[in-house]
Parts: sequence; C-alpha cells; structure tokens
Amino acid sequence: MVVNNNRAVFPLFSTRPLTELVLLALIFVALPLVRATTDPSDVQPLQVLYTSLNSPSKLTNWKSSGGDPCGESWKGITCEGSAVVSIDISGLGLNGTLGYLLSNLKSLRKLDLSDNSIHDTIPYQLPPNLTSLNLAGNNLSGTLPYSVSLMVSLSYLNMSQNSLSQSFGDIFTNLVGLATLDLSFNNFSGDLPSSLSSLSNLSSLYLQNNQLTGSLNILMGLPLTILNVANNHFSGWVPEELKAIPNFIYDGNSFDNGPAPPPPPYTPPPTGRSNANRTHARSGGPSPRGSNGESSHSNKGLTVGSIVGIILGSIFIALVLLLVLVFCIRKKRKDTGARTPRGSLSVGTNNVITEMQEQRSKSTGAVADLKPPPAEKLTVERIQGKNGSVKRIKSPITATSYTVASLQTATNSFSQEFLIGEGSLGRVYKADFPNGKIMAIKKIDNAALSLQEEDNFLEAVSNMSRLRHQNIVTLAGYCAEHGQRLLVYEYVGNGNLHDMLHFAEDGSKNLTWNARVRVALGTARALEYLHEVCLPSVVHRNFKSANILLDEELNPHLSDCGLAALTPNTERQVSTQMIGSFGYSAPEFALSGIYTVKSDVYSFGVVMLELLTGRKPLDSSRVRSEQSLVRWATPQLHDIDALAKMVDPALNGMYPAKSLSRFADIIALCVQPEPEFRPPMSEVVQALVRLVQRASVVKRRSSDESGFAYKTPEHEAIDMPV
Repeated sequence: MVVNNNRAVFPLFSTRPLTELVLLALIFVALPLVRATTDPSDVQPLQVLYTSLNSPSKLTNWKSSGGDPCGESWKGITCEGSAVVSIDISGLGLNGTLGYLLSNLKSLRKLDLSDNSIHDTIPYQLPPNLTSLNLAGNNLSGTLPYSVSLMVSLSYLNMSQNSLSQSFGDIFTNLVGLATLDLSFNNFSGDLPSSLSSLSNLSSLYLQNNQLTGSLNILMGLPLTILNVANNHFSGWVPEELKAIPNFIYDGNSFDNGPAPPPPPYTPPPTGRSNANRTHARSGGPSPRGSNGESSHSNKGLTVGSIVGIILGSIFIALVLLLVLVFCIRKKRKDTGARTPRGSLSVGTNNVITEMQEQRSKSTGAVADLKPPPAEKLTVERIQGKNGSVKRIKSPITATSYTVASLQTATNSFSQEFLIGEGSLGRVYKADFPNGKIMAIKKIDNAALSLQEEDNFLEAVSNMSRLRHQNIVTLAGYCAEHGQRLLVYEYVGNGNLHDMLHFAEDGSKNLTWNARVRVALGTARALEYLHEVCLPSVVHRNFKSANILLDEELNPHLSDCGLAALTPNTERQVSTQMIGSFGYSAPEFALSGIYTVKSDVYSFGVVMLELLTGRKPLDSSRVRSEQSLVRWATPQLHDIDALAKMVDPALNGMYPAKSLSRFADIIALCVQPEPEFRPPMSEVVQALVRLVQRASVVKRRSSDESGFAYKTPEHEAIDMPV
C-alpha cells in the first residue's frame, strides 16, 4: 500500500512543474553566457586586427570571423560586461599591421602590443578613450597620428624603439593627465613642440636617441622627476631648473658650456645656490641656512608697529594718487569737449594706437634666415599690412620664417632654370640652400590675392603648418616680407603622378598595378586625414593627379593642402581653376560653384580612373564619345569584359583580375553624380585596405627589389603594406 502511495505521488513531480524547473535551471545556467557575449561593435575591430596580424596561432581562441572575445576568453582580452576594456598581447613575436578599425573600440582603456614585429604606420584613428597606449619595440614607421591629441584620458604613452620620424606636431595640448611619455630610440626630428608645456602632470619624459633639435626651454615648469634627452642635436644652454631634476640625462648633445644667461626679466640667482634651492624645494627638504645655523636672511623681522605704519602710509599715498588721476581725467575731458567734435575721439585715439603698434612692430626681432628659431618664438602676433594697418594673427606658426634675400639666393633670383611648375596661385621653384637642403618654393602671384586674402595669409600659413601626415607635402616655411608672399615646402623629387602617367617616357611602365594601388591608398589616407581627422575639416578643392607628388619609392605626397583658404571666390579664379581642373570637378561645382568634402571624393575617383586606364580626365585628341574620361568609363565599370579592355596598356596585362574589379567598384562609388551618395574617405580607405588584405600574400623574394608580386588574372597576389 505504501508503494502504491509512492507511485501515486511520483507522477506529480514528473509532469509540468518538473519540466518548468528544468527550464528555469537551464536559463540560469545560460544567463552568464548571454551576459558575457561581446558587444558586436567590439568584435569586428578585433577580427580585423587578427587578420592584419596574419592570423597568428599564438593568439589562442581569436577568430577572423565570428567568435565571442569575452565569452571565449580570447588571449590578452579583458572585458567588463560586454565591453572590451583591455588588449595586452605584448611579446608574442607578432608581425603584420594594426589594421584600420581600432578606433571602433570605444570602451578600450589599455592597448599594449609592445615587443612584437608589427610594421607599417600607426593607424590615423586610434581608440579615443585609452588611458595607456604601448606600441614600443616594433617596426612602426611614419609619425605620431593626430588622433593621439584627442585621447584626453591618456596617462601612459610609449612609442619607443620604433622607426618613427618627422616632428611630433602640436598634439599634446589636451593631454593634461599624461604622466609618462616615452618616444626614445626613434628618428624624430625638429624642435620640441610648444604643446609639451601643457603636460602639467608629466613626471617621466624619455626622448633619448632621436634627431631632435633646438632648446629645452619648453620643458621648464613641468613636474618632471625623470628626463632623458641624451644623444640628440639639442643646443643652447641647459636651463638650471632642469638640472635640478633628480634623474636628468643630457649627454650626447651640442649644449653650450658655462652658465646659462638669465631669461629676462629675472636677475641671476646667487652663485652656487640656484641648484641647491631648487633641489630642496622639489624634494621637500629643509630651507638652506647660513653657517651659524640660523636663517640665511640677515634681519630678524619687523615689529608690529612698523608693519602697521607701512600699510597706513601706502594706503595714504594710493589715495592721493587716485585723487590726482581723477582730477586730470576730468580736466582732459572738458578740454577735449571744447576742441573736438563729437565722434572724432575714437578716430584720433585709433590713429595714435596704430602708430604705436607700427613702431612696436618695426622694432621686433629680425626674421630668421635659414635656421629655424625655437618653436615658442614662432607665434606671430602682428604684421604690418600694405596699407599700413596692423593685423593680428592669433594662432602659432610652427613653420620657419624666411627672408626674401635667402630665397632669392637659393633660387638664383627665381630664374627660369629653377622653375619646376606653375599653378593658379603662382609659380614653383626648386631652391638649393647653402646648408645643402633642397626645398620647393611657391611664389604667390600678388595679382592672385585680393587685399583680404593677403591679410589672411599668415593665418592660412598657421593652419597649413600644423598639417602633419606622411602622405601630405609638409609646409616647412614661409616668407611675408616686402609685400611678397612665398611658401616653402619639402622637396619631393620624382615628379608628379600626372606627368608619370601621361608624359614621361616609359614612366607609366614603372607604375605597376601594385604601385598604383599604393598611390591610391596613400592619397586616400591623406584626404581622410584632411576631411575626418583635422578639426575643422580641410577641403582640398584642387585634388588632381598633378598635385600628387611621388618620391623615389613611388610613395604619394599630396600637395597644395590648405591653399583653398587663399583662393579668392571670384569669377576670375573660378574660371582659372575650371580651365586647369575641369576634368576633375564634381558636377555640383561645375554647375553652382558649391564645393565640399564630397567634391574632393569625386575628384579622387577621377584620379583612380587615371590610374586604372592611363587616360587623361579630358582628352580632346580622342573621339568625342571618349573625350570625357568619367562619361566614357562609368558605364563600363561593372562590365568585366569591358573593364579588361579599359586597363592601361602599359600594364601589359600584369594585374590581378579580382583586385581590378574591386578597384573599379570603389571608383563607381566615388564618381556618383549625387554628392550625398559618395562615401566618406574613411570608407574609401577601408575598401582599399580590404582590397589588399583579401589578396593572397606572396613572400617577397630576395632578388625582387620592388617587393611586389605580379600574377596573371587567374591568380591574385599583392605584397605591400596596408
């Protein structure tokens, strides 16, 4: 009977309630898994990074598609909830590149890929909320990306032991929380940027073993406990304040011997006490005392009565002076009212102030000739205009100021033999300076600038001088003297893309398919920097193959960036530009004169068409239906057979068919008639990077100097940095 009762009870637990309990248990077990699922916006950047690093097996659990970094414990990944907050994959012997999507990791606070063999440039856009960035001990080239300046939470930055070059640029203004900065063992050059003085919490600065020049004055006032500037080209005197830093290494430079002259308006400190006083103040030690153990001050203080007397006397004198001043002002107003008509006062006062400013501007220091002055001296506050007025320039100019005489000497008085080009704003000359430097001088035609644009010249120079990108021609200097307006650029000596494609003998044969993809990718990155990294955006307005200069390795350098600020919006200028660039102009500009970043994208698509076909944008020597490159090529971009016939004959069929098709797809997006449908340059860059990454990588042969692999259309290979 008991058994029967048990049997009667058992089914009560084996029906629906039991099933629900099991389901609830499964749900509770699954909840942690659901909670651990990584945010999709964090997964894709890690997949791209894994692919860019050549999918190494050492990155256990990582995947190039799919996967759950947080739930599957990808090596080196730390998560908080569903967000990836740390990537630490240092010292694993990784190679490849850093990809192009790191900036999508919005929650990432730590990024450490140090002590690997990662090459190519640092991505221009990095995770914006990092507190620690360590890329030391790799093979990275280029320079510091501008996006570093936007990492306001950064406290640790280490880029040491790479092959980074050029100048830092003024990217440190907003990094007030930065405590450690290590840029040692690279090839950085130029003077220290003035924005370093903004690092109010910097305690450790490592700059040793670079090519840095100028003085160390900009570092005074920083709370440094470690400073290493050894083995550079610094000059001048070592400031006494820096000598008081507990760990200061400065050997291997060209510093002057002897005590440094005191900076005005200060007086020299007592001999032998400066260092000691500063050291005690910094270390919190006791105040210096005399030999008798008492305070070094000889007097023993003032009595209370003396102090009260001094205070009362000072107040009385101040009151008397104030009464005299009020009396004089009232008397002057009465006299002025009797002599001067109403409304004339401001004119007379402004004239006096203007004369004083002119005298002050004439007495300013002489302009540097060839040697760049320290960065902190390059802030231009005023300059005398042609009409005698004084114009203020608020922004600092980081470019060197040259004299007209020095530029005349370097160009043999701008002789015809030094002429290397001509644009809408003036001619370009090659300049050979006595110190061996070769530069390019753009001599702006005075007729090309109205008075307003001429007055804004220095402001435009200030903006252009801050453009820092490996694919943009650097503005090295300027001249604004005796009514002349000249720009001094770095010299890129292998000609421009337009001439190499269309005029050079066998020049286009040097432009292999891989070289053309590299030119497209480099110039796309330059436009991406101008449009999406610079704040505010910089519109090029004159993007064409003639403005893409090539160096000896056929790396592209975009010229005339920022010159649009000098271009007057007049019918004369528009007509001049239309004649020179009509084949590159977007439809909206040709019809209405409206020009935006999307117009630059259209012009970039035209240049890509040049690279693909070897044809000029406008060619009146061809039959009427083929004179406009865009109109002729656009209908054929998605036709595989027609596309093969469009390819530049100079390539001799040496190109990968799939890459050609993808290249054409990007062109079709860029040259769409409607501006709103054209992609931003960041998407164009990503598409070109994917074009390269999808191609199978072929190991570079030692006998192949160019380093590029060529294949028939049946096979595909591109071996090049992305």
